[in-house]
Amino acid sequence: MAKEDLLTIEGFIGEILPDGLFVVRLDNAHKIIAYTAGKMRKFRIRSVVGDRVHLEMTPYDLTKGRIVFRERDANHTGLAKRRNNFRK
Repeated sequence: MAKEDLLTIEGFIGEILPDGLFVVRLDNAHKIIAYTAGKMRKFRIRSVVGDRVHLEMTPYDLTKGRIVFRERDANHTGLAKRRNNFRK
């Protein structure tokens, strides 16, 4: 395996920790600590407990990972309520 190769795995967010960290339960029942990728922070993609996510991990440390994708719910309509911040 080359140095730049990353493992891509899937799991569920089990717990939200301070400082933008998450406890993710993988499909093989392991728990790891993960943080959100820069693009997800840039576009303010929020993750909550129970979301299915895709992770990238280095083969050198299998206890930490980076969340790179959050799958949408089947019930998600795509229309979020927005506050009207316009003052009259």
